[in-house]
Amino acid sequence: MKNETPLTDEQRQEIEKLVRGAARDNRILCSGALAIAKSLGIPSQEVGRIANRLNIKISKCQLDCF
Repeated sequence: MKNETPLTDEQRQEIEKLVRGAARDNRILCSGALAIAKSLGIPSQEVGRIANRLNIKISKCQLDCF
């Protein structure tokens, strides 16, 4: 995937865990996705990619990042 940040399997699993934990009805708020990215020090696009892979939609997007 273009401009994808290399992540370890452990990082990817941690992001998946956090995204699933923050999701309600297969949706996560944009603010939640941004907070996950910030807390892990990764680009927000990586959280978006993983959410997409998990079929979790990002809602109420604040910056059109997702």
